[in-house]
Amino acid sequence: MTNTNLHILAIRLSSMGDVAMTVPVLAAMRNQFPTVQITVVTKKAFVPIFSHLENVSVFSVDFREKHRGVIGLWRLSKAIKALKPTMIADLHNVLRTKLLRLFLKDYKWAIIDKGRKEKYLAVNQGTEDQLKVTHERYADVFRNLGFKLNLAEFILPRTKLNLPSSIQKNPKEKLIGFAPFAGYIGKTYPLDLASQLIARLEKHSAVVLFGGGDEEVKALNDLASQFEKVTCFAGQLNLSEEIQLMSNLDLMIAMDSSNGHLAAMLGVEVITVWGITHPLLGFAPFGQPGSNSLMADKTKFNKIPTSVYGNKMPQGYENAIRTVTPEMIDQLVLERLKHRHSPPSEMDL
Repeated sequence: MTNTNLHILAIRLSSMGDVAMTVPVLAAMRNQFPTVQITVVTKKAFVPIFSHLENVSVFSVDFREKHRGVIGLWRLSKAIKALKPTMIADLHNVLRTKLLRLFLKDYKWAIIDKGRKEKYLAVNQGTEDQLKVTHERYADVFRNLGFKLNLAEFILPRTKLNLPSSIQKNPKEKLIGFAPFAGYIGKTYPLDLASQLIARLEKHSAVVLFGGGDEEVKALNDLASQFEKVTCFAGQLNLSEEIQLMSNLDLMIAMDSSNGHLAAMLGVEVITVWGITHPLLGFAPFGQPGSNSLMADKTKFNKIPTSVYGNKMPQGYENAIRTVTPEMIDQLVLERLKHRHSPPSEMDL
C-alpha cells in the first residue's frame, strides 16, 4: 500500500496543553509524509488549535451529549469507521480510547507510552535524568505505525495569522505575551512579582496578558489598568482569536501551562517559568532552547518536581516559584529579543 492510500486517524481528546503539543508532531508528519491523509479526533472546543495546519482534517466529539457514555463511544466508533481510516494513532491512551480500541479492534493501532514509571521515579526518588519529551512520545506512536518520523531535525515554520479585527498592533513595537496563571498555585507566578515584571517589560515592549476564568480575568484586568502599554484581552476573545493574537507575538512568557504550548505550536519563541514542576519530565514547549526554561532554585527546594502536573504542594514550597525573579525573566527577554533571528520559513495566513 502506497502512502497516498494511507489515512491516519489521530486521537487526542484533552487537555488543551497536551492537544497543542500534538501540533508540531502533526506538522512534521505533513512535512515528511505529505501524501498521507491525517484526521484528528478531538473535543469540539479544541478544533481551532488545528485550524492553521494545512491538509489536516478534524473530527470533533461531543462527550456531553452525542458521544456520552459507552453508547456514545459506540456511536463515535461508527462515525470513525465512516471516515475509512487505514490505521489509528492513540495519542491519549485513556479509558475512552481503550473502549474505542475494543469497538475498532479490526484496525491497526499504535498507542502512546506516557512513561508513567519513569515519571514516578523522577518525582518520588529524585531522578535527575531528562526524560523523553512528550513530543517524542507522540512521534513514537507514528513510528510504531511504520513512519520514520524525524522530529529532532524538524524546524516548525513560523505561522503568522491575521489579527482579530478588534486588535491593532504597532509594527514598530515589540509585542510580548504574558500568561502568569496555571492550573495549580505552585505553578502560578505571584501577582506582586507579575506586576514588577510588567513594569520592566513595559520599558521596552508592549504587553498582552492571557488567561481565562472569572478570577483570572479580574486579576489580569486589574494588572493591566496599572500600566500604559499593557492590554488584557482575557475573557474577550474566543480560542481562535487568541491563537490569532498569539501568532503575532514577538515572544511569549508562560508558566508550565497550555499558553506556552499554544504559542510554541505557532513557532513563537517561548520563555517558560517553572515552579514546583520541572522540564525534566518532558513537558517543555516545542522547539525552545533549554535556556528558555527558568526553574525554581532546586538547592532550596530539592523536592522539585513535587508531582508531574503540579498538584502536590509540600509544606514550605509555596514560594518556590518566587526564586525566579522578575529581573531574571526580563534579562532573558532582552537577550532573546536582541539575538532573535528570522526563522527559515514563515506562513502568513
